[in-house]
Amino acid sequence: MNRFHVFVLLAMAAVFPARAAEEKPAQHAEDNPLVVDAAAQEQLGIAIATVAAQAETTEIKAPGEVKANAYATVLVSPRVAAQVVRRQAKLGDAVIAGQPLVTLSSVEVAEAQGALIVAERDWQRVKALGADAVSAKRYTEAQVARDQANAKLRAFGLASAEISALLRTGSSRANGDFSLLAPQAGRVTTDDFVVGERVEPGKPLFTLVDESRVWVEAQMTPAALEGVASDAPARIVAHGQSVDGKVIQRSHRTQESTRTSFVRIEVPNTGDLFHAGEFVETFIASTGSEAVLAVPSEAIAQLQGQSVVFKLVAANRFEVAPVETGATRGTTTRVTKGLSEGDRIAVKGAYALKARLLKSQLGEGHAD
Repeated sequence: MNRFHVFVLLAMAAVFPARAAEEKPAQHAEDNPLVVDAAAQEQLGIAIATVAAQAETTEIKAPGEVKANAYATVLVSPRVAAQVVRRQAKLGDAVIAGQPLVTLSSVEVAEAQGALIVAERDWQRVKALGADAVSAKRYTEAQVARDQANAKLRAFGLASAEISALLRTGSSRANGDFSLLAPQAGRVTTDDFVVGERVEPGKPLFTLVDESRVWVEAQMTPAALEGVASDAPARIVAHGQSVDGKVIQRSHRTQESTRTSFVRIEVPNTGDLFHAGEFVETFIASTGSEAVLAVPSEAIAQLQGQSVVFKLVAANRFEVAPVETGATRGTTTRVTKGLSEGDRIAVKGAYALKARLLKSQLGEGHAD
């Protein structure tokens, strides 16, 4: 018998241990390559886990549209009738929180600025005299008048720095000019106004969007939506790249025109890859109702064309267990035959065990 035939017979014996036991005596523990103590398991990177039934996960492909993250979007508008004096930011600019966007001028703001200057000076005089020198009513009235004038300017949208500068410079700054500041960092996505235009309270002058994370709204049939969890993982494919995201919301209403419902996915926008309004492909994880046995794909090895796993049958002792496999989903493979729930197998290090087994068999072949 040549060396090749010996190797084949020994490999088949490893796959089918019951048959091998009929043909030759069982190996002693010290000679068994599948007896691996804890220290060797750690060195070989072997990890053991219990096989458990779990709901099978599939990916549903659906068309999606990139949307701005509405929870990270703000409209910048005046709170008082004003005229645009100077633009300080434009469409497409990336701005930081507190950055001036536009300078406005308002008669109402000028009156409020003047009222604050007067109220502040009156309050400073009364405070210098002290509560003992003036009546309690006069003291309180001066303080309240100053606070109310300050609050009115804040209500008009003036920043604390502008109010402080007004009080330092006095009446020379009571000209009605003030700036609208960026309430957050983001990108200017709309700026629908012109210099010199009179704008009413509430008219949006800028839209600021934090584009670090965007939304993708995928359209799905109600039947497909049933298996999608509110925090299910998803993949977004665009511009030749695949980016991982997560479902954050599911629609509870079906659109009459399309008979579909949307799933909202949040995805990081690293490198400004996504832009609102563009269409992308989405792949959303969906969990079925049937429980199946699935193991990490790296737990499955091939011996003589047969799929096998290494089952832990005693302390530090593994056996080769032939299995039949089904579909692979992501990093797991379904096992249709050969394993039972509760079996303990090597989920990492299967190829290290296979190498030990084949090395042992080659050594026996040389001995023959």
